[in-house]
Amino acid sequence: MTERLSGHTELIGLMATPIRHSLSPTMHNEAFAKLGLDYAYLAFEVGNEQLEDGIKAIRALGMRGSNISMPNKQVVLNYLDKLSPAAEMVGAVNTIVNDDGVLTGHITDGTGYMSGLKQANVDIIGKKMTICGAGGAATAICIQAAIDGVKELAIFNRQDEFFKNAERTVAMINEKTDCQATLYDLADQDSLRLEIASSAIFTNATGVGMKPLQDQSLITDPTMLRSDLVVADVVYVPSETKLLTLAKEQGCQTVNGLGMMLWQGAAAFELWTGKEMPVEYIRELLFKN
Repeated sequence: MTERLSGHTELIGLMATPIRHSLSPTMHNEAFAKLGLDYAYLAFEVGNEQLEDGIKAIRALGMRGSNISMPNKQVVLNYLDKLSPAAEMVGAVNTIVNDDGVLTGHITDGTGYMSGLKQANVDIIGKKMTICGAGGAATAICIQAAIDGVKELAIFNRQDEFFKNAERTVAMINEKTDCQATLYDLADQDSLRLEIASSAIFTNATGVGMKPLQDQSLITDPTMLRSDLVVADVVYVPSETKLLTLAKEQGCQTVNGLGMMLWQGAAAFELWTGKEMPVEYIRELLFKN
């Protein structure tokens, strides 16, 4: 790293909390080094309270941009100049690009998730998915899945501040795609069991399973999971969440969040640099264990 840094090095950030567990700095810095690009990527512990100042810093410091993760993906919309069509549709941002002081928000989570499934040889096109979550990542996944051809979506979320966002997502999917989406209260465990029973895949798109909730799972009754069900988690640290452990014990194929992280990162990398990330090289580094 020290051999690459210069007075011309451009800085790219990652603003979220908690974030010190993230593999994104390793992924991007290794990719920059591999291609000989003069960029550096650093993680910053930034929550909603500090986010406005963090976005101002992108302009003030002339940063090339930043990734945005929980809990900032929707709040950040208040501080940007422009949104990509996908980010506007999703109502969330995970990547900011700074073009001469003009900050444009993009969302790459949905394409990253679908590419991660493809990498794991999981085909859900024309099938049904049950998913928990209504934040930025969950919304991006649902919309991209619907656009790509998933036949039916059962979305579960707590009656919290994100529930209205889920209502908006369901209405958009039903109006603009051929996918049929339905929203349920996560407290309705009977409905959760029924929807999972008729699904090809169950996805956790919440932060449950990562620190400080690493000992928790939204599925507490493993009999909800059958052996021919695919169980996916957007969490990648730990690489096997409590949900995935339960799923493996039931004989399910499991997919963790590393693939999604890799492919959403590759899309962001290209937005910043105009270059394709050396995905196979990075995959080997991230999956070597």
